[in-house]
Amino acid sequence: MDLHNLIVMANRIGDFFAAQPDRDEALAGIAEHLRKFWVPQMRSEILAAVGTEAGAGISEIVAAALVAHRASLQPA
Repeated sequence: MDLHNLIVMANRIGDFFAAQPDRDEALAGIAEHLRKFWVPQMRSEILAAVGTEAGAGISEIVAAALVAHRASLQPA
């Protein structure tokens, strides 16, 4: 899948969860959504992009969720 589209989708998910008052719950919610609804290849691609020039468009809250929950998002 196109990385740009993955970033757009992830940022929309992040926008939804950003409204939660508890940041840790928001990060966990983002990660849980990605775990449940994204296939392993999609998760691998966005995880590889975090912190790189290619992933520059990833919102702060999504990047934080990906970093905090990297182990549980890695495909088996």
